[in-house]
Amino acid sequence: MIKLLKIEWLKIKNYTGFILLTSFFAVGVFATNYIAYLFIKNVMNKVEVSKLLLSGSPFDFDSVWKTVSYYSSFLLMLPALLIVILISNEFNYKTHRQNIIDGWSRFEFLKVKLATALIFALGSTLVVIITALIFGLSTGSAFSFNGFENIAYFLLKAVTYNMVGLLIALLTKKSGVAIALFFIYTIFENGVSMLLFFLAVKVKNDSGTDLSNLGNYLPMNASDGLLSSPLDQFSGITKSIIPYNNNMLVLTFALCYLIIFYLWSKRKMIKTDL
Repeated sequence: MIKLLKIEWLKIKNYTGFILLTSFFAVGVFATNYIAYLFIKNVMNKVEVSKLLLSGSPFDFDSVWKTVSYYSSFLLMLPALLIVILISNEFNYKTHRQNIIDGWSRFEFLKVKLATALIFALGSTLVVIITALIFGLSTGSAFSFNGFENIAYFLLKAVTYNMVGLLIALLTKKSGVAIALFFIYTIFENGVSMLLFFLAVKVKNDSGTDLSNLGNYLPMNASDGLLSSPLDQFSGITKSIIPYNNNMLVLTFALCYLIIFYLWSKRKMIKTDL
């Protein structure tokens, strides 16, 4: 596997798309959190109601892992998009055929793509950890691992997004179509998720039955639902109205979807025409 990954690295290390998207992600994570930091410091902390509801800064170590994970997760489209482009290019330029002619099995080709998706997710998570440490230390608060499980949720979301990108690239094999389908599906699922959320709210308010947030049971939204807003103190006001989040069930769905993505990708790669 190490040898295959070295070959993969030679393919992408000088690729402009790889350099740009990874740079945008790293810079974007810091910039997004810095904007949130300035907003909370200069706007929310000067509003009396906010002061009452916010117990300390969301960027103190007691909350920073949750805060940075949440805001950084909005940028996970970038590494997933990179996965889509890299795998689609393999089919566009027929390099996948050359790899197999050179002695790779189809499953080895898939394994190295899966490993790349995982490495991108781990790299993204490392950027988030470093960013959280920077903001946590800058506040002067005492070091704490409180909420560190949100880093694991971020990693799960990163892997999920990358696996969706990988699967779409394998299904379409054309970069333009794959990119368009990736964005269309993401928008579509978010729309359906919102409708299911409002349905759950209506059922709870009409009949008193709490179905939990139904929108979090969709493939990409399952991992989304595990990361809650650092400002969720405000949601306490509406707890009697909105459905609750069943995190254990959502986590189960998220892990099951990952297994489905893997098996679907494996079947597609093994059965597809080269």
